[in-house]
Amino acid sequence: MTLSILIIFLIVYIGMILGGLPFLQLDRTGVALLGAIAIISINAMSLDEAVKAINLPTIILLFSFMVVSAQMRLGGFYDWITHKLGRLGVGPAGFLGALIIVTAVLSAIFSNDIVCLAIAPVLIDVCRKRQVAAIPYLLALACAANIGSAATLIGNPQNMLIGQSLKISFGAYFLDAIIPVALGLFICWALIAWQTKGKWKLNALDSSTPASPSLGTDDLMPFDPWQTTKGLLVAAGLLIAFLVGPWPTEYVALIGAGILLTSRKLHSRKMLGLVDWELLVLFMSLFVVNHAFQQTGISAESIQFLAQKGIQLEQTSHLFFATFVLSNLVSNVPAVMLLLPVANHETSGLLLALASTFAGNLLIVGSIANIIVIDAAARQKITIDWRCHARVGVPITLITLAMTGFYLAFH
Repeated sequence: MTLSILIIFLIVYIGMILGGLPFLQLDRTGVALLGAIAIISINAMSLDEAVKAINLPTIILLFSFMVVSAQMRLGGFYDWITHKLGRLGVGPAGFLGALIIVTAVLSAIFSNDIVCLAIAPVLIDVCRKRQVAAIPYLLALACAANIGSAATLIGNPQNMLIGQSLKISFGAYFLDAIIPVALGLFICWALIAWQTKGKWKLNALDSSTPASPSLGTDDLMPFDPWQTTKGLLVAAGLLIAFLVGPWPTEYVALIGAGILLTSRKLHSRKMLGLVDWELLVLFMSLFVVNHAFQQTGISAESIQFLAQKGIQLEQTSHLFFATFVLSNLVSNVPAVMLLLPVANHETSGLLLALASTFAGNLLIVGSIANIIVIDAAARQKITIDWRCHARVGVPITLITLAMTGFYLAFH
């Protein structure tokens, strides 16, 4: 049985590395789901045990904020604020700075993937209207979304998992994370502005065919002041409850989602249609596969073996490096799931959250937010290949991680 579980575990994580399995039409979610099905099918876990292995508070929190983000998207908030940014009376570098700040704030509250999905196509249209090259701004959007999402325990899926698993205070985490996040955002702005100096004009950088027509009004989500206000009020109420309330965050978030689903205008089908069900399935499947693997004892033996070789994951420096490497091998969510059992140090939660999130900027495949932005650009005939992304992503990642390591060492 142990050998079977090990084989399933290795296949699943090979799928995480490759983004799927050769010769099969499977993505990471499909691979993880089949792994969980295989674990149950060979009786390695019963259905009841599989359900208990799932960290339900994390799933509830993730689902609830997907509903909040859906409310903001259907209310036209993301389109509206992106166009407002485009009409600011500032130069290209100023526009870049404003975009980075707004993206970071939104990502810290509404999740980085959702923010990139909603803003990227509108941002391309805004850049063409301003007659500036879209690529620097698209790269800034992806990088700022990743960095900004690390500021809170609701900014991205891995942070939600870390916060729920380690019972970290929402307010305490924010106060610890805000300094490296703020410095990371400044680094993002400074590097992109320096690299783009003198090349801001439209098509100066964009490797594309002639510009596609701007988005028409039919392509934009109409701005609904009431729906947007409703979403913002619920989001503000949730943040206040997280900061000062004694209630479990998942309960409060679920109530907020329920309030938003109770609408006379926005149909629940539209709201739930914007929920990333695949991500929820990925989470639940990995919980099952990882729990089965941990029950074999191989995980504990591997940690002990590494310790004998001088690699002690309980030490912050070793855990920091392992988080960076694994996040770029298997993606940040699976990496965090693997490393949570050794997160015993006082600052382990902060370390895992910052290192796994900042590491996502290194390569295009390191973060779903990166992939979303690249795909949005491709649909508008703007090519951002791995070299183009790496010129920005690699230095930003290395500098922000070095800065974070220094910060944690003296924290």
